[in-house]
Amino acid sequence: MICLGIESTAHTFGASVMKDKEILSNVKDSYTTKSGGIIPTEAAKHHEKVKYAVVERGLREAGIKLDDVELIAFSQAPGLAPCLLQGRDIARELASRLKVPVIPVNHCIAHLEIGRMLCKCRDPVLLYVSGANTQVIAYASGKYRIFGETLDIGAGNFIDTFARHTGLGFPGGPKIAELASKGKNLIELPYSVKGMDVAFSGILTNLKQKYNSKKYKLEDLAYSLQEYAFAMLIEVAERAMAHLGKKELLLGGGVACNKRFQEMCKIMCKERGARFFCPPASVLVDNAIMICWLGLLQKNQAISWKNLDKVDINPYERTDDVIVKWR
Repeated sequence: MICLGIESTAHTFGASVMKDKEILSNVKDSYTTKSGGIIPTEAAKHHEKVKYAVVERGLREAGIKLDDVELIAFSQAPGLAPCLLQGRDIARELASRLKVPVIPVNHCIAHLEIGRMLCKCRDPVLLYVSGANTQVIAYASGKYRIFGETLDIGAGNFIDTFARHTGLGFPGGPKIAELASKGKNLIELPYSVKGMDVAFSGILTNLKQKYNSKKYKLEDLAYSLQEYAFAMLIEVAERAMAHLGKKELLLGGGVACNKRFQEMCKIMCKERGARFFCPPASVLVDNAIMICWLGLLQKNQAISWKNLDKVDINPYERTDDVIVKWR
């Protein structure tokens, strides 16, 4: 079956085509700013402007025509409502034109499933760390359940906010990582792990105060930010692995592109005799391949083109709201 996947949860509008397990294309266009973070309405305007061109590029790269598409999958949740609506609208429009079914999918679960498929891991704990989402996820009793999460802001948003405060712009993750590689001194910061959950607002405030004091080098602050934040995330992931008796750790989300984060995860897994998996950066960041793949897994739950009024977004849907019928 040929599936067209559409991703639009936040700053990225993406399109991908898969034929069964074969990835035929993966294209995207992302909204960026020189100052400030994502403005949802502005990101949605970006998506509206580029979406037809991105889908056309996806089809062209795949070497197929629009009429060849048999299923359309789109990111229904979670995400920024104005952005999600752009994906929903083009999915409904194309489904109506082609008379093919539509399958709305959960963005967080898509990260886990594409990782499972590409890395060939069986039953991992997913440490999912992106801009808005920070969760420790694993399959148990018919659902992907959240065993730990952020209590305030996502790890990616935390890093981006500090980067903006220091004038580095958005996205800040790669710039912080580059500075951190030059840092030499570990500066004491708040370490906020509460049971299975983490919190970043305190460490963010402390970092801003230290930066404003001009007593510390930005390279050392960036280095310390990574060491503390990543240690917090890996601690709760390791605790989940121990609790569930699982021997595999899988990474997902844009923050997982960070090489130091990957290195720390590898060390933890080696120490506990577990296997570490990290898919390519192209599917760690927001992408449509994972939407396409989860759509194919859930094809039996697709909605007929005759019932497109039932196809909608769900911006606040949690990972553990989804009943898993494909495993």
